[in-house]
Amino acid sequence: MQKKTDFEKAIKMRYPEQVVIAIAKDKNGRSNPVTLGWTMLASSEPALMAIAVYRKHYSIKTIRQSKCFTICYPNSQMAETALFFGSHSGRDCDKFAKFEKCRTSRTKVIDSVLLDDAVANFECKLVFEIKAGDHIIFLGQVVASYTKPKFKKRLYTIGSGHKMGTFGK
Repeated sequence: MQKKTDFEKAIKMRYPEQVVIAIAKDKNGRSNPVTLGWTMLASSEPALMAIAVYRKHYSIKTIRQSKCFTICYPNSQMAETALFFGSHSGRDCDKFAKFEKCRTSRTKVIDSVLLDDAVANFECKLVFEIKAGDHIIFLGQVVASYTKPKFKKRLYTIGSGHKMGTFGK
């Protein structure tokens, strides 16, 4: 039998939670990565993916301006990268310039970048957005996808306080 509890307590039961890094260029052409936990495959035909971005994040402006974004699934060794990209604002700094450990490549279809060490990367053209409380959900059509030839485990948030790692075998 389920026990009724408040939302704040129950939501802590969601772990492990996937981690993605979304990237969009700002009006000056600077790539701005942001770490997100809320993402999903929205359709397979056509291929659509969604991300939820906090309404006050600088990334809202970059996605709206560029009308495209990359969704990257970091490997299990990229926790430091994910934490940096999630704790610094692109309003205040060039995240890729400050965090030089992250290697990137140019995308083939949209104007963005791929994370070379990610398990998978998806180039997405913005289809639409919707306000969802304190977040904006962006829906993108996948126009190109990539995987790392040698598979590595994905990075997950495995507990509150931004505790990151892998789970399972």
